[in-house]
Amino acid sequence: MQFDATQLIPVLPEISLLTLACLVLLVDLFIREEQRIASYVITQVGLLVTVAVTLAVASSETQILFDGSYIRDPMSDLLKVGVLLVTFISFLYAKDYLIQRDLFKGEFYTLGLFAVLGMTVMISANSFLTIYLGLELLALCLYALVAFNRDSPEGAEAAMKYFVLGALASGMLLYGISMIYGTTGTLQFDELAKVVSKGDMNEIVMIFGIVFLVIGLAFKLGAVPFHMWVPDVYHGAPTAVVAFLASAPKIAAFALAMRLLVDGLAELNGGWQGWQGMLIILAVLSMGVGNLIAIAQTNIKRMLAYSTISHVGFIMLGILAGTKEGYTAAMFYTLVYALMSAGAFGIIIALSRKGFEAENLDDMKGLNQRNPWFAGMMLLLMFSMAGVPPTVGFFAKLFVLDAVVSVDLTWLALVGVAFSIIGAFYYIRVVKLIYFDQPEDETPLSIGVDTQVMLSINGLSMLVLGLFPAGLLSLCAAAIGS
Repeated sequence: MQFDATQLIPVLPEISLLTLACLVLLVDLFIREEQRIASYVITQVGLLVTVAVTLAVASSETQILFDGSYIRDPMSDLLKVGVLLVTFISFLYAKDYLIQRDLFKGEFYTLGLFAVLGMTVMISANSFLTIYLGLELLALCLYALVAFNRDSPEGAEAAMKYFVLGALASGMLLYGISMIYGTTGTLQFDELAKVVSKGDMNEIVMIFGIVFLVIGLAFKLGAVPFHMWVPDVYHGAPTAVVAFLASAPKIAAFALAMRLLVDGLAELNGGWQGWQGMLIILAVLSMGVGNLIAIAQTNIKRMLAYSTISHVGFIMLGILAGTKEGYTAAMFYTLVYALMSAGAFGIIIALSRKGFEAENLDDMKGLNQRNPWFAGMMLLLMFSMAGVPPTVGFFAKLFVLDAVVSVDLTWLALVGVAFSIIGAFYYIRVVKLIYFDQPEDETPLSIGVDTQVMLSINGLSMLVLGLFPAGLLSLCAAAIGS
């Protein structure tokens, strides 16, 4: 069989990322400690180049390559651009934090880039093998990043928990994959969909396979009851790592759900027999547990961890609707959530300084008196997370709830609304601390100009996307429509 070089064109974003990661690794060998900024600059420029490459190879048709293992479609193009831009933002926030704590090493960017490569492989996977390769590449890099600060016992403990539970979840996912492969005889999602539509399989084995698949997926998303790692990892890892961990991988996890459940097993989403029923249980539990436990937190990183769990519940609502509108709403929500999460942790990083970690809610007190502009940005981010109009978070929730109501699951939408109202409390509590309490620490914020500009864009984007949501929504609709 002759190799066709044109097959490599749709894979250029991955080739670009791999080249970039290897380049950063090599450059880092030859530069001195005070020249480390070179690794950072190469990484950021490389990420923007990869965005350009992704847009250059994008097209409206679907291409399946490498004997059906790899797919390039409008959904993969949009999600890859989302992952790359969110990674760019979180790396920018991380720079000053890492410099102040003597963690500004090339390895941070190498591990980060290999994690992004894993995400792009997951996003473009068209077979169980490819998706698992991408997932493991992402997971192994994240385990190392969580323990990046070797002097932090909390970081080491968090990484250990994440590693053990992650290995367990990977085993569950593989077990599910092996059962589905055993009963259908294929690893590719397009062929799997054909086998499922014919009903040419052992139903009991298939149901067990889907159960294990959904368990693995729920762990990667951080859905209840497989959420145990999320608060510990957010709390123990350096804040610079959490800004990355809490944003970009969520986009990849959404892609994982879409590829596994929608591309391959869409026929089996009906009722309580299929995966729709499983996702309903996970979504209700995630929204409930996430919002209720977040109220009790005094550590802002743990609070945001439980808030992540509740947002995952909302993303699942869109997917379980099983319609194009639902998938579009879930994709919109995921992209918006990644931006909100990166921005919130960006503010926490800005409040931290050498020898001081802004981790507790009390550290937010009186931020308006210390820096009114960034108090306003945090207000927009918190309102967006709570779903207060006219921020984009409101529309993200509205579109998801609309999709659920349209498939006659009105009770589920009401549950979502009820938990959103409960969740609004802990976001508004942060706003109350910022504006109505006296600061415990009068030290002025020392934030680099690049971080100031990016935090401002990040905060204002919540308002702009909220006033004009149609642009991003139509991009998501076009991507799903394929």
